[in-house]
Amino acid sequence: MHKILFLLLLLMASSSSAESFRTRLPQDEVIYFVLPDRFENGDTSNDRGGMQGDRLKTGFDPTSKGFYHGGDLKGLMSRLNYIQGLGVTAIWLGPVYKNKSVQGAPGHETAGYHGYWITDFTQVDPHFGTNADLKQLVDAAHARNIKVYLDIITNHTADVIKYKECNPCAYRSLGDYPNAAYTPFVPESEHHIKKPDWLNDPKYYHNRGDSTFHGESSLLGDFSGLDDLKTEDPEVVQGFIDIYGNWIDNFGIDGFRIDTIKHVNPEFWQVFIPAMQSRARAKGIANFHIFGEVYNEDMNPGGLAKYTREDKVPTILDFAFRAAILATIAGQRGTDILTKLYEGDVLYEGGAATALQLPTFISNHDAGRFAYFVRKAFPSASDAEQLKRVVLAHAMMFTLRGVPVIYSGDEQGFVGHGGDQDAREDMFASKVTDYNNTILLGGHAAKSLNNFNPDHKLYKAFSSLTHLRAINPALRRGLQTVRADDEKPGLFAVSRIDPDNGHETIVAFNTSVFPVERNITVNTNSHAFHALKGTCASSERVSGSYNITVPPLDYIVCATGDLR
Repeated sequence: MHKILFLLLLLMASSSSAESFRTRLPQDEVIYFVLPDRFENGDTSNDRGGMQGDRLKTGFDPTSKGFYHGGDLKGLMSRLNYIQGLGVTAIWLGPVYKNKSVQGAPGHETAGYHGYWITDFTQVDPHFGTNADLKQLVDAAHARNIKVYLDIITNHTADVIKYKECNPCAYRSLGDYPNAAYTPFVPESEHHIKKPDWLNDPKYYHNRGDSTFHGESSLLGDFSGLDDLKTEDPEVVQGFIDIYGNWIDNFGIDGFRIDTIKHVNPEFWQVFIPAMQSRARAKGIANFHIFGEVYNEDMNPGGLAKYTREDKVPTILDFAFRAAILATIAGQRGTDILTKLYEGDVLYEGGAATALQLPTFISNHDAGRFAYFVRKAFPSASDAEQLKRVVLAHAMMFTLRGVPVIYSGDEQGFVGHGGDQDAREDMFASKVTDYNNTILLGGHAAKSLNNFNPDHKLYKAFSSLTHLRAINPALRRGLQTVRADDEKPGLFAVSRIDPDNGHETIVAFNTSVFPVERNITVNTNSHAFHALKGTCASSERVSGSYNITVPPLDYIVCATGDLR
């Protein structure tokens, strides 16, 4: 019965009008993050990006974690049924623009499979396909009522500019070198490698050497050798408005994830973001979702919130949420740290309303997969316990305030070996020994086969959670009130209130290995609770008091109103 209802919801979503699709609020989405190279290979003819030679020329080596593996946009399009079946409503694509295929010192070369070493901002990387392939993918996703977000970069390009004095070069400050730090030049073979052509002129770059990621170098230094753009220059600002405005105009993109927000001056974002929103509105995209990346492993949301106030970025990837979930479910901290996290929602520009739109995540391609940290923290725990912890963490992501982001592969039990390349496994049949030798959670023991199994325990668990969000507006749009927490592993309970009818939904989690039972406060006008997940008392204990029991490492969802 559950599966039939879910399919009906998907059918209704697919047949809804273009107007309702375009006006859907950011907090209504479930986002699925994909690195195209590691998802599915739909066209083997583009594996080498149209180039000849060995891997140091083409970037293609499917046996190495640091090179292209063959995934492309046609492959992603061929798996839209799989993605839609998960209940996803928006796909966040890792950067798809043409990259410098290989970079690095001799013996330390890696490829631009991840998409962050851009040379041509106007076309899709040939390893991934063509601009026409992207348009076809976006149209196919829209036909299913699925939005498409592009990952964009304005801080830097690929490493093309060299310095006459040294290579690599240490950062030189404005104080010591107020006029020019180094003498930049472009190798003759790469004079016009970047597009648009203005990007080839060194005058549009800071040219101060490698950032130390402290002080002024965080804004003005090269990110590990990548050419750092002079984003305070009005011509650079307008240049990027034109570049990314064209991706909206020509492809109907629904949102942007912005890379390395904190390494660009605030004034750039204050002009660039309104320009993108204006372009989107002109295209009929009413709620263009923009969220920035500020890499931060601190649980204090203040370091994230400042960018919504000073830089005027609409929303920020919620690294603080990830840190809190790691500490509680892949750790031994009490659930009271979650209460402290949500007390910080007032710090964001717009307060709690903005917090509803923060993309929340627990795994990503840089920091690593949540399952890896669970296995590291609880190495002697059974697969069943590790699986329960991963499901519980995702349940928090799906039902607490914010917009959930699934990292592709988590729904198939991917674990990885850490961050960066160790967390960028192939969904299709892999040839990387480290990937294939990893024991997955809740499934088969190796990833030498395709991993698109809709019967996987985690895929089913995530599908159930997307279903809960689909039928219950309070879990998407409802303001959140903490009802209970503990100073050790144990209970964390919140109320989410439907903004349209006031119906209350209680979501309660147990991060301990023992059952918990508690009386919690509810609204005095909340009556006749029913279970959406787990076992729920049908009525209040007394007016304003409700009794809950939550099994170990589990959660329950109890709601008023007819949502079944």
